[in-house]
Amino acid sequence: MTSKVRFYVGLHQPSDAQHFETVCISIRRLANRRKPIVGPAVLVDSGAFTEINLHGGYRASVEEYAVELHRLHSMGIVRIAAGVAQDYMCEPFMLAKTGLTVDDHQRLTIERYDALVAELDRLFDGECPFPVMPVLQGYAPPDYVRHVRMYGDRLKPGMWVGVGSVCKRNASPERIVEVLEAIKAIRPDLCLHGFGRNANSWQEAMAFAEKIEATSERQEVYWQLALPLGIAA
Repeated sequence: MTSKVRFYVGLHQPSDAQHFETVCISIRRLANRRKPIVGPAVLVDSGAFTEINLHGGYRASVEEYAVELHRLHSMGIVRIAAGVAQDYMCEPFMLAKTGLTVDDHQRLTIERYDALVAELDRLFDGECPFPVMPVLQGYAPPDYVRHVRMYGDRLKPGMWVGVGSVCKRNASPERIVEVLEAIKAIRPDLCLHGFGRNANSWQEAMAFAEKIEATSERQEVYWQLALPLGIAA
C-alpha cells in the first residue's frame, strides 16, 4: 500500500505558519501567545530537546504543559493537530545531562505521556479534542522495540507516534532507517513521525517538502513518515 508523506514543517516564528497547511511549533514559541494562528493545523512540540539539553530536565510540570495546551485550544489561538508528550531523548550526550540510563528515559517518557493524557482528560471533562502524541525513545534499534513493548496497549492500532533521538543522525540516514524498520517489524500499523531540525528558513523547508512529495508520487512509500523541518524545540 502506498502512503503519502505528510510534512508538519517546523517553524521558529509562528507568523510564518500562514504559508502552510500543517506546521509544527514548539510550546516555547506559543507560551502566553494571545494572537490566533489562522489556518494551519499545528502539531505542538513539547520543547523537549531544549529543556533537557539546557536544563537537564523539564522546568514545566506536566500539569503546566496541559494547562497551556488547554488555553491554546479553548481560546481559539491554535488549531491543534496533536500535542507531543514530554519525552526524554536517549543520545549519549543527553544521558550525560540527566545522569540517567536509556531505561530511565524510556520509563520517564511513558510516565509523562500517561500524566499528560490524564490531565488533559480532566481539563476537557473527559473529551480532549486532540490526540496526545506518544514518543518512542531509544538509541539502538532494539531500544525502540523494547519501548514499543513497554507502552503496551497504550499504542492503539494506526496511532500517530513520534520517533525520538533521530534528529541528530542526519549524517547517517541508514541508522535512522534501521530504527524505523525495527519499529515497523513489530508494529507495521503505526504512523511514524520523525523529528527533524533546520535553523530558520521556511522557504527551504517548503522547497524540500515539495521535492519529497513529488518523489513520493512516483514511487512506493513503505510507511507514512511525517518529517517536520526546523522545529524550534
